[in-house]
Amino acid sequence: MLEKLAFLESKYKELSEKMMDPELINKDRDEWQRVMKEHADMEPIVLKYREYTETENALEEAKEMLYDKLDDEMRELVKEEVKSLEEKIVELEEELKILLIPKDPNDHKNVIVEIRGGAGGDEAALFAGTLFRMYVRYAERNNWKVEIMNTNEIGIGGYKEVIFMIKGKGAYSRLKYESGVHRVQRVPETEASGRIHTSTATVAVLPEAEDIDIEIAQGDIRVDVFRSSGNGGQSVNTTDSAVRITHIPTGIVISCQDEKSQLKNKDKAMKILKSKLYDMKITEQNAEIAQMKKGQVGTGDRSERIRTYNFPQGRITDHRINMTLYKINSFIDGDLDEMIDALITTDQAEKMQQVD
Repeated sequence: MLEKLAFLESKYKELSEKMMDPELINKDRDEWQRVMKEHADMEPIVLKYREYTETENALEEAKEMLYDKLDDEMRELVKEEVKSLEEKIVELEEELKILLIPKDPNDHKNVIVEIRGGAGGDEAALFAGTLFRMYVRYAERNNWKVEIMNTNEIGIGGYKEVIFMIKGKGAYSRLKYESGVHRVQRVPETEASGRIHTSTATVAVLPEAEDIDIEIAQGDIRVDVFRSSGNGGQSVNTTDSAVRITHIPTGIVISCQDEKSQLKNKDKAMKILKSKLYDMKITEQNAEIAQMKKGQVGTGDRSERIRTYNFPQGRITDHRINMTLYKINSFIDGDLDEMIDALITTDQAEKMQQVD
């Protein structure tokens, strides 16, 4: 780890000099901006490393003082200083390990969240609605904006499918751990005998794809328009405003009908398609990296059961980190931070083991 840090400090010094090069500033602005970004990304690590080396030097000096002739009071003071510096070095090493963890390039992005009712019929669709409202409340708590992309309602407060975008700083960095199968155990309102039913819903959290991330050739898509329909199939609009986009190479089909404007529905459908294709690209890249195959916390397998919501017992259990909270009402009201913080901590701990 220390060799890696020394190399980074050397590279940081080179970048600092390059940033001040008038020729680069005047002739190649793109390269200058790239250097500026790399320098800014490296700065927190280098500054922490410099604090570490200063502390290490101070520790060596304090230890050397113990060989000098000191009165008892001064010797005790120096011993306390040595102990304090040793503790600080341990803390700084942990902080450096966290800083050396490779950053997820998507952490700053907005997210597109897809929730689909799974096994359990209407009860699964109602649970999908519960999860949708939970994420909307969580977004509100973080002052993030929510934009509905597409819905397929069942008419009693549930969704066969709901797709929405959450816009806000750090949205993907916190919500990426929500991808997977969520299971609910509760007595449905429609159940006369009071029996507990088990249902599931699948959540997919996709980073919003930017134009530089993914390009789609016009020849690779087919666009169909049709009339929007509401619950029970009744016509909502008298114009063909709904849009269905088929990505021919992958067979992915995206439909949007929530907007009255065909252009807006097409724009939303393209955003979802780009994010799906970008997510596929990321998944393929991760699959090539050996450690990603171990099913780390941060790589949500969509088919993996990640969490159970047990309403009769008032508990939520995350199976990836074996964590159980007994506050189901506040949790589904958007109080997710305790669970998400634990997932992030576990993810960081796993990645820190690979930093040597």
